[in-house]
Amino acid sequence: MYGIKKAQHLLCPINCKIMISNSIIFGCEGTYLTKEERFFFKDANPWAFILFSRNLDSPNQIKTLCNDLRDCVGSNVPILIDQEGGRVARLKAPIWLDWLPPLDQMQKVKDEKQYEAMFLRYRLIAHELHSLGIDVNCAPMVDIPNINSHEIITNRCYGKTPKIVSEMGRACAEGLLSGGVLPVLKHIPGHGRGSSDSHFELPIVNTSSKSLNSIDFAPFKHLSDLPMAMTAHIIYSSFDRNRCATVSPIMNKIIRQNIGFDGLLMTDDISMKALSGSLSSRASASLKAGCDVVLHCNGQMKDMIEIMTEIPVLSSKSQLRAKNAKNLRCEPNNFDFNATLNTFVSLM
Repeated sequence: MYGIKKAQHLLCPINCKIMISNSIIFGCEGTYLTKEERFFFKDANPWAFILFSRNLDSPNQIKTLCNDLRDCVGSNVPILIDQEGGRVARLKAPIWLDWLPPLDQMQKVKDEKQYEAMFLRYRLIAHELHSLGIDVNCAPMVDIPNINSHEIITNRCYGKTPKIVSEMGRACAEGLLSGGVLPVLKHIPGHGRGSSDSHFELPIVNTSSKSLNSIDFAPFKHLSDLPMAMTAHIIYSSFDRNRCATVSPIMNKIIRQNIGFDGLLMTDDISMKALSGSLSSRASASLKAGCDVVLHCNGQMKDMIEIMTEIPVLSSKSQLRAKNAKNLRCEPNNFDFNATLNTFVSLM
């Protein structure tokens, strides 16, 4: 119906029993699904969905939307969100908790209490997400800022040294997992040295491989056991002068072998202007470079139809990584929201 090139397996009675998802994460346009979106998502069979502020109105509306998205594909697919707190927060006050940016928060907490504070911050966020049907949060963000970092990154960071950022990243991930929400490690292998905003242009980092390995890559090595990660749309010229990490086989090898990450690797949003070429060519290049899943966020039907012409089913290795990630989803442990919030506030 939609010119989906490689999803014919859905029409095969034998393969329908398997229902292998396609290598794509899609957004949707509004607060409810249109009839066209329902038909499209059923055919496209994405591995997951992602929600943005345009999709979020009220708790009951969000629960309904999550249920409808899963009904479209006939399975309990992951539903993602970016809820870092601070600059990047899709759920906002007064309905949901209002947060300082992570770095600003850490500066208010004594050193010996920072791990606990970060854990509780993301345990509270996980509670809000899980109660809505959202089970993946695109955090921790373990990029390390420096004097040249663009403001899009700076106060979203967790600290200024590999040790602190690694520890706070672990606290974030554990807080999310204990609340039944999967973490996504980003922006691998490191966005901190980017001096421009990859939403609008391609950052180029000319730092030596030695410095990148010892500083920028270090938190990602420490957290390489996490189930999912998101790439950085950045050129690291000491490794690959021509291609940003998302579409670079060289950088994919660095991520897999040097950093040691063997979880599900998703792109950052391929509609960002750091990438060039058509959306379908961006998707194809990302998968050929070694990403497991393509992330496309804007929910525009014409864009999604184009992208699907280059989206295959998950490879056997990607299927295993996806399965391992989904298997980590669990029901939250016993949790007193108000008591936890009071404890968190007392640490400030």
